Amino acid sequence: MIAKITKKLVDQVHPGLKDILVFDTDLKGFTLKVTPAGTKTYQVIYRMGGRATAKQKITIGKHGSPWTADAARTEAEKLLGQVGQMIDPAADRKASLAAAFTVAALADRYLIEHVATKNKPSTLAEVRRQVERIIKPRLGACAVAAVTRGDIAALHHALRTTPRQANHVLAVLSKMFTLAELWGFRPETTNPCRLIQRYKESKRERFLSTAEVADLAETLATLEDNRQEMDSVLNAVRLLLLTGCRLGEMLALRWEDIDLEAGTLTIRDAKAGARRHSIGAQTIALLKDLPHHSDWVLTGTAPHRSLPRATLEGAWSRIRAAANLADVRLHDLRHTVGTYAGQTGANAFLVRDKLGHKTLAMTGRYVNRDADPLRALSDAVEDRIMTALKNGTGRRKGGEVPTDGPRKP
Repeated sequence: MIAKITKKLVDQVHPGLKDILVFDTDLKGFTLKVTPAGTKTYQVIYRMGGRATAKQKITIGKHGSPWTADAARTEAEKLLGQVGQMIDPAADRKASLAAAFTVAALADRYLIEHVATKNKPSTLAEVRRQVERIIKPRLGACAVAAVTRGDIAALHHALRTTPRQANHVLAVLSKMFTLAELWGFRPETTNPCRLIQRYKESKRERFLSTAEVADLAETLATLEDNRQEMDSVLNAVRLLLLTGCRLGEMLALRWEDIDLEAGTLTIRDAKAGARRHSIGAQTIALLKDLPHHSDWVLTGTAPHRSLPRATLEGAWSRIRAAANLADVRLHDLRHTVGTYAGQTGANAFLVRDKLGHKTLAMTGRYVNRDADPLRALSDAVEDRIMTALKNGTGRRKGGEVPTDGPRKP
C-alpha cells in the first residue's frame, strides 16, 4: 500500500489477516506496519549502497505517545539523512545498545535463555549461585563490550584459594561471552576468557573402608533406636551407600520406578539421560522393608513430597560427625560403590553402567579391565557393604569388625 502517512491515514488503516505495510509517498523508506493484532509501528526501510545490497530495517516505535505520525516522520528524516551520508543507523543504534548492555543483563539473559532451557534444575541453581554471589558483585555494572581479559584474569586470580570454584566461574563467564558474541553485543572472537589458564585441581579420592562402613552402620542403628533422625534420612544414607546413585537421583525415586523382580531402578532424570540402574539382593531386601505410604520412596515430614535435599544434607552433617567421618561427603558414598566395584575386577564398561556415567573417562579411576555380569557385580558390592553394615550394628553386642587396612586417625 502506498500513501502519505498521516494521523488520519493511521487511524483509518485496519488490521487484516497478515501484516499490512504502508509506504510513504513523500519520504522514501518511511513505512507503517499494521499487524493482524492491530499493532501499528513506524519503521524505516533502506539500503546501504544501492540495489546490490540487502534491505535493512530500523524500528522507530509504536504508534501512540510519543510516536505520532508527524514525530515518526521527523525521526525517519533524521535516520534517512544518515543513510545519505553513508552512516548506517541500525549499526549505530546496535553499537549504542551494546555499549549500554551490562554483564548483569548478560548474566540474566544467559540464565533464562541458555541454562534454564538446556541444563538440569540443579545446574541452573548452581550457576545462578555463582552469578549472584561472585560474577554480578564484581563485574555486573561493567558494559559487556568493555570487559577485558585483564578483568577476567583479576577475578580468576581473586578466587585462587578455591581453584575448583575459580575454574567453574571462568567456565560460566566463557559461555556468557560466547553468547554475547552470538547475540551481537561483542565482535566475534573477542571472548575475554580466551587464553586464561585454569588452575590445577587436586582430585579428591575418598571412599569408606569396610571398617568405616561399620562405624557408619553403628551410628545409623543408634540414631534409629534413639529416634534422633528421621527413618527416611537413615534409609537414604543406606540406599546411597548400597546403590551408588547420585543424591538427586535417589531423592527423585518413586515406587513406580522400582522393579524388584528385575532388580532395577528407573532413573528418569539422570545426569547422562534416563537409564535403568541395576540393584542386588541387599538393596531389594531393604526396599521391601520400607513403608509404602507415599508415591515417593523417601519422604520428608509431608508424605506427598520427596525428602528435601537440605533436610538430608543437614542430617548428614550430624551423622558423619557422630560416626567420626567428618571429611566424608554424601557423594563419597557413591565413590565407595565405584571403588568396591572396581576392586571386584569388573571391567570399565560394567562399572560405567553401574554408576550411570556417560563416558568411560569418569570410570577409569575405579576399574581394571575384566568381565563380570552387572547383576553379579551389584550383588558382590552390596554383599560387602551389607556385611560391614551388619558388623557395625552387631558391634554393640561385642562383635568384631574386619578391616581393610589402616584406619584413619
